[in-house]
Amino acid sequence: MADRSTLARTPIGRRPGRYVLRLVVTAYLFFLVAWPLYLVGRNTFADGFASLADVLTDPDVVHALRLTVVIAVTAVVINTVFGVGISLLLVRYHFPGKRALNVLLDMPLSVSPIVVGLALVLVYGGRDGWFGPTLEAAGLQIIFAVPGMVLATVFVALPLVIREVVPVLQELGDEQEQAARSLGANALQTFRRITLPSIKWGVIYGVVLSLARSLGEFGAVKVVSGNVLGETRTSTLVVEEKYLNFDKAGAYATAFLLALVAVACIIVVSVLRPKEER
Repeated sequence: MADRSTLARTPIGRRPGRYVLRLVVTAYLFFLVAWPLYLVGRNTFADGFASLADVLTDPDVVHALRLTVVIAVTAVVINTVFGVGISLLLVRYHFPGKRALNVLLDMPLSVSPIVVGLALVLVYGGRDGWFGPTLEAAGLQIIFAVPGMVLATVFVALPLVIREVVPVLQELGDEQEQAARSLGANALQTFRRITLPSIKWGVIYGVVLSLARSLGEFGAVKVVSGNVLGETRTSTLVVEEKYLNFDKAGAYATAFLLALVAVACIIVVSVLRPKEER
């Protein structure tokens, strides 16, 4: 009887702590994520669709949104190709300096974006940069132009694909790849038929995170862009500019569009993911 009562009391004794933990986590996410996003959406539609319509018909804002998408997509493509390659290098090969490389890959997550932008100016700036005068003499302007904005965005989103793909590769192992090579498959065939299908969801999640981070980048891009209206002003800079100029409705509407794209990407991936992998 004592054993039965102990077994009966054990789950009940654990329930309060479990429910409290769930409540704390839910409240934390609600006040940190859900509530601020809700307020942005509510303020966006406070006057109906007027604010959103004004933003979508403003040529400068439309140019900023288009430029943001171009920069984000370019950065995501670069980081995806680079990220998958570096992930394979870190997991499948042993070489001197591997730990140092692994640490360097996390630097974009710890360094302030403002510092990143300043560092890019010091390296690629037109007057005092190390490579800036040489590049400008060759007709290439990096800083205060789109290439510099792409570089800044690539840097801040660099680790996201890598940190999603590396654990998948480690769990996968290399037995299937070795078997494919023993049957005569070359490196490209092995990657295309064995490795890539196995890591595709890790790559997709990394791409979504990288896209969301790239769309929302502000600090580094502001330093290297020059914030020129109609030329190098991105949508995040539009949000700041409108808010500082007391056009809060336009700032909320632009911020809402950025948040909407990021949330939509996450929802689409969650819906399309196979049930057995959820």
